[in-house]
Amino acid sequence: MKRARHHALAKGDYETLAEFRYLLRQFGAFSEDAARRAGLTAQQHQVLLAVKGFPRREEVSIGELAERLNLKHHSVVGLVNRLTGRGLIQRRQDVADRRKVMVALTSKAQELLLELSLTHRAELRRLAPLLQGLLRKFDQAERKHQAQRKR
Repeated sequence: MKRARHHALAKGDYETLAEFRYLLRQFGAFSEDAARRAGLTAQQHQVLLAVKGFPRREEVSIGELAERLNLKHHSVVGLVNRLTGRGLIQRRQDVADRRKVMVALTSKAQELLLELSLTHRAELRRLAPLLQGLLRKFDQAERKHQAQRKR
């Protein structure tokens, strides 16, 4: 990492970054609580969301899930096993490559994920003005910093 000069950021910049991290942690805690109330762990919720949100397909391989979730292959297998046992994931061998296991959501998972996603979207809408305010603070600080460098 390139070493920055110690005076490159003002106190307000650090305050803005700290507020951003705080909002991220708040959203993370909100998300974990919502998943728990729905009977899922945060990771199980993330698996369902990753499958449903995978671009242009309704099913994904275990390897693709591992990449999306930044988890080891065997960890994803364990998550998929638990979700399959709860009737939330269906798995099948890929016809083109029988070494691959493909997973898809069941209708039960689709309903559960819809409720969670609507709740999360509402929370993001609540946070949006706060995040936009932080971006404005960053922009203002950057303009101020550039003006000071020109002097």
